[in-house]
Amino acid sequence: MWKKIKLLKNKGNMKRDIKEISFEDIKKDNYILVDVRARKEYIEGHLNGAINIPLFDIKKKCNNLKKKDKIIVYCQSGIRSKKAIKILENLGFENVYNLKGGLDNI
Repeated sequence: MWKKIKLLKNKGNMKRDIKEISFEDIKKDNYILVDVRARKEYIEGHLNGAINIPLFDIKKKCNNLKKKDKIIVYCQSGIRSKKAIKILENLGFENVYNLKGGLDNI
């Protein structure tokens, strides 16, 4: 019986999996692309149509995004974008995806 109680207790604390999408799949649907790299990195090169909201500004500047929009978040390697996704999900965004491997994977 204690094992069942522990399982039920831990189930509520499970981490949500971050949904990932490959670069090839971006073209199959309409998404909002959000580049969470620093402004300088964005200026040096970014995906066509992407908007720049640096990770450190994501809480303050995500108000132009709608919580039901399909959003793909990316950075150089996928680490900052995963952090941004957690922030967005905690703010109530539902359809947020990580570009698998970031720009390094393209």
